[in-house]
Amino acid sequence: MATPSRDAVGQHFDHALMQHAREKSWAALHGIRERMHPGISEDEAKLEAAEVFRELGFERLWHPVLIRIGANTIRTYRQRSDPNVRLGENDSYFIDLGLVFDGHEGDVGDTFVVGHAPQRQACADAARALFGEVADAWRMQGLSGQALYAFAGQRADAMGWRFNHAIKGHRVSDFPHAIHKGGDLGDLEASPSSGLWILEIQIAHPTEPFGAFHEDLLTDTHMR
Repeated sequence: MATPSRDAVGQHFDHALMQHAREKSWAALHGIRERMHPGISEDEAKLEAAEVFRELGFERLWHPVLIRIGANTIRTYRQRSDPNVRLGENDSYFIDLGLVFDGHEGDVGDTFVVGHAPQRQACADAARALFGEVADAWRMQGLSGQALYAFAGQRADAMGWRFNHAIKGHRVSDFPHAIHKGGDLGDLEASPSSGLWILEIQIAHPTEPFGAFHEDLLTDTHMR
């Protein structure tokens, strides 16, 4: 298991509340998905997201809302989007949310397709499948964070997708997790503990300008 310093939490931490934050965050993500439509921009989608968050009674954001459309789906977290991109009739986008509910942090992300875009759908499906493979490898083999991301990169290559090695996952906790300085999952030399670490997967088409993203909390049982 991870060292105590990597697993540090606050005095109000509760695993049940972590799961609640996770469930509410997924509800928020799908609430945003329902409001996405061809022609919408990322900034317009974020305004819709704010309405969804208020309806669900969130406390705050712990990281900015990230909605990437079209060619912006290959950009990393810290790269700025092209603001002129709008969702096409046959297109894809992903949503990445960091929300706080009851003092605990949720962090979820997924990719969706509108219209008829088979290659983009295959990419979105591959990101989810790769997440599942990596999470299962952790559950069954107890792999370290470093080994998990090495495995993820190998599997992405075998599946024919470019793997974003800059995305390495991270800790979550009762807010704010940053004070515990858990570091990146991809740098963790130990096996991550259940209910504390976010596994992030970002892949891209080898030649075309689109990608997919999926993230969720690593738990020792399948929760979705």
